[in-house]
Amino acid sequence: MKNNTLHKVNKQKKTEGFFKSGSVCGFCLLAGLLASQQGNAQFSNKGNVTVKDGTILSVHEDYKNQDSATFTNDGQVYIFKNWNNDGTVDFTESAAGKTFFIGKADQYIEGKKRSDFQNLEFNNTSDITPFYLGTEISVNNKAEFTKGIVDGVELPGALVIFKDNAIHDKTGDQSFVDGKVQKTGKKEFKFPVGSGTFYRPSIHAATSDNNIYTTQYFLKNSAELHSHESRDKKTILEINNAEYWEVKQDKGAEKIVLSLTLDSDTTPSQFFTETKGVKVAIVRWDDVANEWVNEKGQLGETGGGEAYSKIITAQVGGYGLFTIALVKDEEAEIDDLVVYNAVSPNGDGKNDKFLIEGINKYPNNTVEIYNRWGVKVYEANGYNENDRMFEGYSDGRATVNRGEKLPTGTYFYILKYSDGKKSKEKSGYLYINNQ
Repeated sequence: MKNNTLHKVNKQKKTEGFFKSGSVCGFCLLAGLLASQQGNAQFSNKGNVTVKDGTILSVHEDYKNQDSATFTNDGQVYIFKNWNNDGTVDFTESAAGKTFFIGKADQYIEGKKRSDFQNLEFNNTSDITPFYLGTEISVNNKAEFTKGIVDGVELPGALVIFKDNAIHDKTGDQSFVDGKVQKTGKKEFKFPVGSGTFYRPSIHAATSDNNIYTTQYFLKNSAELHSHESRDKKTILEINNAEYWEVKQDKGAEKIVLSLTLDSDTTPSQFFTETKGVKVAIVRWDDVANEWVNEKGQLGETGGGEAYSKIITAQVGGYGLFTIALVKDEEAEIDDLVVYNAVSPNGDGKNDKFLIEGINKYPNNTVEIYNRWGVKVYEANGYNENDRMFEGYSDGRATVNRGEKLPTGTYFYILKYSDGKKSKEKSGYLYINNQ
């Protein structure tokens, strides 16, 4: 019978040469169930390992978590070589455990089972793409992409999951996920995706905790999947032949406000400039219509400090493949409405409210305002020029509390109205100065 007694290690121990001297302190292990695989330099866990809060474990050989094994990290774990999990990898919710994949040689992250991490850091200086992902990993709190691209394309089964409140940091052209990224919940999120050496995130948020989305960026011509000749030719003039995104709604039913990024290293130059009668828009492949459809959108600046140079935002009608296109400007005919797209609610009588001059002529209207993450912060029916106007405060319909003063920044508005004959739509960016 196996001994199921946990033993606490209170002093430094080499553990058959697989931990370097001084690297292990104060963690629990199941006696007799940690064994080396002689001949292939692998540390294999056949039992339970718990790294307690405030302690450090450094693994300097390949790590293998066997089928029935459990690895719980509530401290700091440094993985210097490969990782393979066929068992259970988890953490205590209240602990701030962190796992570091760090090294100077390529690292493979694989296994039959998903590895669940509280906090995670990728930091490998061996190459631009030193991490090869062939399994599912999840992040509950924070992932730091310090150095090195995570390649989730070459190996099957790769998926990086960000749980409800998880975030990421330090992403850029040399630190992102080249593969599928999934997000659960409603928190605003910038999907840390890209391809090659180019970070090209998509951005959106949901309004329900039950939503799950998966996104991947491709530095490829989408015409290889669906011909660009199959498009709504009444409005779509030219489709980007260099890149596309796939956005899947794995769970949920709502539509989102989606933002895609443009960069001069990947995006053809003609999609950076709008001319008279021609706009830049988001287009989506519609399986029902069997063609690319115009989702419209508004082209704008990033605000600086990003690896990409511009951003385009639109409320989209479905999911699947998305890219950027040149389209006919359907809003060009709208000349009896004047949108004053700056609000500074400081009480000086100047730009205190979001004014749409002429909207009183069209009482059958709706106005929606979203922040840069796609979170709805304001909605009104029958918007007018008198008592029903946006004043720079949230109406509390999403994740921002009612009556809360919105932070200074760029927002996105959608105006829908009817002139009695047909429905019309106008969208654009709105700048709020709440300082």
